Amino acid sequence: MFKSMDRSSSSPPKGLKWRSSTYFIVFTVGMGAFTDLFLYGLIVPVLPYMLKDRVNLPDSQIQSTVSNLLAIYAGASMASSPIAGILADKCSDSRKLPFVLGLVMLVFATVLLAVGQSVAILAVARFLQGASGGVVWTIGLAIVIETVGQENLGKTMGTVFSFVSVAGLFSPILGGLLYASVGYKGVFGLGIGLVVVDFILRLLMVEKKVAAKHSKVHLSQANADDTREVTERTQLLTHISTAYDRYRLSNPGSRITRALPILLILRDPGLLTAIWISFMQAFLLGAFDATVPLVSSEQFGFNSLKAGLLFIPLGGADFLFGPVFGWCVDRYGTKLLSVLGFLALIPTLALLRLSTDASVIDKLDNARHIALYAGLLAANGIGLAVINSPSIVEAGNIVEKYYQANEEVFKQAPYAQLYGISSMVFSGGLTVGPLLAGHLRERIGYGNMNAVLAGICAMTAILAAVFMGRREEDLGEEGDLDD
Repeated sequence: MFKSMDRSSSSPPKGLKWRSSTYFIVFTVGMGAFTDLFLYGLIVPVLPYMLKDRVNLPDSQIQSTVSNLLAIYAGASMASSPIAGILADKCSDSRKLPFVLGLVMLVFATVLLAVGQSVAILAVARFLQGASGGVVWTIGLAIVIETVGQENLGKTMGTVFSFVSVAGLFSPILGGLLYASVGYKGVFGLGIGLVVVDFILRLLMVEKKVAAKHSKVHLSQANADDTREVTERTQLLTHISTAYDRYRLSNPGSRITRALPILLILRDPGLLTAIWISFMQAFLLGAFDATVPLVSSEQFGFNSLKAGLLFIPLGGADFLFGPVFGWCVDRYGTKLLSVLGFLALIPTLALLRLSTDASVIDKLDNARHIALYAGLLAANGIGLAVINSPSIVEAGNIVEKYYQANEEVFKQAPYAQLYGISSMVFSGGLTVGPLLAGHLRERIGYGNMNAVLAGICAMTAILAAVFMGRREEDLGEEGDLDD
């Protein structure tokens, strides 16, 4: 089946034009990320009941087991992401096969979660689910950048992240509602249905470089695009040839750097800052996931369903404004949006202490108290929407410059390896965020916890101002990067 869809033949596959269109490819990648995060969130509110009713764990072990199962997911995603990046770049003629295989792991994970009756089986299921997530994000992002190009990456990734935010927003709510109304069958029936749709989309998708092999029209267009790209690249390199010399690398001297030349550029401060911003995105999301339900329960007496509804202003703002700020990244650059985003998060995080400040609470009735907290969460959601795209765009820009200056070293742009590293770091943020936020909240209180997070955002804003979006002529005499 893969051969008939992805390799050259005398007759191109039916529907080649729409199957290889930019919109369909981006939608398919977005759907893959949506399905991954949706299934992750769908299962989370059900896990405690599965452990109690099906595995028969005592109440004293449920919390720790749930935490361990969440950690297994993040660990598997961290481990699989760089591996997926390496394999994807090795299979650069078509990344669809590993992209589909990632979904196969998700199918097995969903089935095991549906039928598993022991902690060991559930652990295997969460491992497969996390590994699938690492593959989806790593290979999916590489496919997207090859499809839309650097000039449209911010807008595209802002849209993808907004699409994905819907999954994180509604999946826990739907999981709880389905479990309460129809039990496990409803929860896993919905999950399997999404996987089927995702599987069909991935089979139908045809990458642009593969489509060019099937059609003379596409091939001519691809050649025209290649010619234009070479011309533009030549003009650019001629215009700033001296600056591009600073991106030149010496030949890899060790076996590891020869196999993974991307390691040569991980000392670039701009790239490291972009990767740190990716970590901070996930870190803040994990911190909200770990603290909002507990605060809403203690302050407002909310049950799990009402607590889940508080994520609507947080995720809704991200969903609405993500594409807008992604366009702004393409238009105004990564530095401005990164700095503004983290500066905006400083007061919005600090003001969350008002929701637990006794002097403020005494002046508000319950409805106004809830409205205040929801409004502050929405303000934080806008800040999160601003920082969605800059890290990916900046990292891609930097890797592209090194690739252009060192084609003999890289052979091809190592985007999949880059996004494998980014996905690994993002998963690390999702792991550290809940742990650190929960620890700080217990030790110093919710208000002070958010003050610490605001301080970290201030530090990140400074790093972004110094290292993000640097022009070649501003690099100074930093010297060449080599091994």
